[in-house]
Amino acid sequence: MISTIALKEITEMRRDDRFRWAGAVVLALLLVSLGIGWSSYRELERQHATAQQETRKNWLTQGQKSPHSAAHYGVYAFKPKMPLSLVDRGVDPYTGVAVWLEAHKQNDFRYRPAQDANSLARFGELTASTVLQTLVPLLIILFSFAAFTGERENGTLRQLLSLGVAPSALAAGKALGVAGALGLLLVPAAAVGSAAISLASGDLDSGRSILLGLFYLLYFAAFVGVSLAISAWVKSSRVALIALLGFWIFNCLIAPRAASDLSKRVYPTPSSFAFAKAMQVDLNNGLDPHAASQERAKELQARVLKQYKVDRIEDLPVSYAGLSLMAGEEHGDEVYDRHYARLWDQFERQVHLQDLIGLVSPLMSVRSLSMGLAGTDFQQHRHFATAAEQYRRYFIQEVNTDMVKNAIGKDYGYLRGNDLWGTVKEFRYTAPDLGWVLQQHRAALLLLCLWCLCGVALAYLATRRLRVE
Repeated sequence: MISTIALKEITEMRRDDRFRWAGAVVLALLLVSLGIGWSSYRELERQHATAQQETRKNWLTQGQKSPHSAAHYGVYAFKPKMPLSLVDRGVDPYTGVAVWLEAHKQNDFRYRPAQDANSLARFGELTASTVLQTLVPLLIILFSFAAFTGERENGTLRQLLSLGVAPSALAAGKALGVAGALGLLLVPAAAVGSAAISLASGDLDSGRSILLGLFYLLYFAAFVGVSLAISAWVKSSRVALIALLGFWIFNCLIAPRAASDLSKRVYPTPSSFAFAKAMQVDLNNGLDPHAASQERAKELQARVLKQYKVDRIEDLPVSYAGLSLMAGEEHGDEVYDRHYARLWDQFERQVHLQDLIGLVSPLMSVRSLSMGLAGTDFQQHRHFATAAEQYRRYFIQEVNTDMVKNAIGKDYGYLRGNDLWGTVKEFRYTAPDLGWVLQQHRAALLLLCLWCLCGVALAYLATRRLRVE
């Protein structure tokens, strides 16, 4: 009985020009978005690889200079793109793709694509995730808003129930019919997407890809359940369509913007100017050799002389300039850790609050999980930024240590060549594993599963109320 009802639903949808055209448009947009994502991913990967090689070459061949000058010469660290980012770009357009690593400074990320976007960018980008999160639910509504109201208005609902068709079987058949119609669109798109990922990266992460598909299926199942429940509860197709469109507008248009505004109000962050100013004040109160007060410099000198048991700077068995630079870096690291930790933590609180808003909007949950699996969420941006900062401290420590040991009596006049630069290891970033990602988004995963269960439960309860009238 269930399969017969499902087949009947699919046949009716295939014969209806409205549904065929709507499905064709959504499928076309999904395929186009995958094509755009594939092209963008390939180009960014090529640019990143070229830029990373060039910055490494520049570091290795910078020639003879003071190690401190080399530390200021610095290097770029480029945030790698994961294959699934062609599906969901996440926060990458707003956080930047590279960071300049140099002595005394923890710089902000540069080259944010959103800065170069035109005014149309406020309406969002055409990505596969946008189509899946906003347009496919709208298609589900068009497929299912008249599932029960249409039967009631045509007089066939009474006949079905009077023939002994169980309401639960009727609901299951209609849900399966909607799922079958969606499958005709999503299965080809999933095949194209998998091929695009494999062609773009040469490696299809099956675990992440399967989970991504599963999470979107849970999201669609929640919409199918809610749509069938509304169609069973109300008396007319018009009312059902209006109610479901209202739910779609709230879920896809209002909730994301409201969540962003609410999180910023509850957990405000300082402006870039205020953040930089507060950090500079703390830096100037420390041992930064370019900004330290005379009193701080005297304290450092006294401590060093006592440590090495000498009376004069000239008698030190190491370079005092190198020690001063290392002391300044240590103080700067403390300042950066304190200020950036507060800023990152505040951003994470905003993200977690937005995840909790998934309680009233399933899109918030699936969006969080989608960005997480694509490696384009804030948590993984912070993970990369932390790794880049640790590398900055590593290579600054390497050149300063060489200066401390070998620049005795020469200080900033001490010069080194490419042999020293080659001893500094190249920056290699390892992205967090799948378990770490799921742990970061456990609240979103729980709420998405809850939405799916609630959708199924609502559909079941609503169809149980169906009676022969």
